[in-house]
Amino acid sequence: MIPGVYDASEYAPSGVAGAARLRKALVMSTEHPEWFFCLRHHTVEPQEGCKAADRLGPYSSRAEAERALDKVAERNETWDNDPNWSDDDEDK
Repeated sequence: MIPGVYDASEYAPSGVAGAARLRKALVMSTEHPEWFFCLRHHTVEPQEGCKAADRLGPYSSRAEAERALDKVAERNETWDNDPNWSDDDEDK
């Protein structure tokens, strides 16, 4: 395996078809780098990874995808403290 390149072998079926899908995933991840954060595995994946329902993204870089959970926490904190979105101040 090449360091820093996603290893999709655990998701690809064995045999010739699986090897072709793995090769396509590796090429796509270098030509059109879109990265996702997998919520099931807590890992960064290229486009060819787990199903969309289990991922956050896409992100334009691997580093940005690695910060996905931090970004979610930051946004939640901002929204929780935004008076325009507060449920406590409902119109009476």
